[in-house]
Amino acid sequence: MSIRTADTQRPRAVILLSGGLDSATIAAIAREQGFDVYAMTFRYGQRHSHELDAARAVARAAGVCEHVFVDIDLATFGGSALTDENLEVPQGDDPTEGIPVTYVPARNTIFLSFALAWAEVLGAVDLFIGVNAVDYSGYPDCRPEFIAAFEQMANLATKVAVEGAKIRVHTPLIAWSKTEIIQAGLARGVDYGLTSTCYAPDAEGRACGRCDACHLRLRGFAGAGVEDPIAYQKRQ
Repeated sequence: MSIRTADTQRPRAVILLSGGLDSATIAAIAREQGFDVYAMTFRYGQRHSHELDAARAVARAAGVCEHVFVDIDLATFGGSALTDENLEVPQGDDPTEGIPVTYVPARNTIFLSFALAWAEVLGAVDLFIGVNAVDYSGYPDCRPEFIAAFEQMANLATKVAVEGAKIRVHTPLIAWSKTEIIQAGLARGVDYGLTSTCYAPDAEGRACGRCDACHLRLRGFAGAGVEDPIAYQKRQ
């Protein structure tokens, strides 16, 4: 889906756009840093599609050059509460500890690999991903060590790198708290009312307010002293 014409003098960057708070923020940061933004969103067998609608809305608001949806059925083998209906999304008054059941096996490795392939086609050497190692849900593929290892692999495995270019994986949020991320996005005009973070939204897309993702988001907005603009389900 083409959204606007690229500026030919600006470098291109591929961003992973989930429709969530973090990816909306990195889209704004990439634009501010002078990139023409190409957004990639995945239909990976996740249990709800509301985040896909959010990704469309965020992409339009961010003025990306192109937005592609990629189909990968990770639900084929499950292993995560986000892709396997037999596993429940943890919901409680506090975030879970350790690596939670919402971890999707190798998801960021798979997503970055697809982004890398598209970047080569576009003539881009910059990838953006909204991983965070401060306020995050314990996922191993959100750590700086993983990003560094993937970047090293990308520079061994691609034609453009062999010919002398350097692939860069940008993680502008990796050392920020959720509050700092929200503050940075608001300063850049990000409309967080368009985003979807919840692991278990209802049929109308309202957030549950009790999953790990909701806990982190709500804590971030509270720290920023700003009301979260999305709708939440009423507690029973």
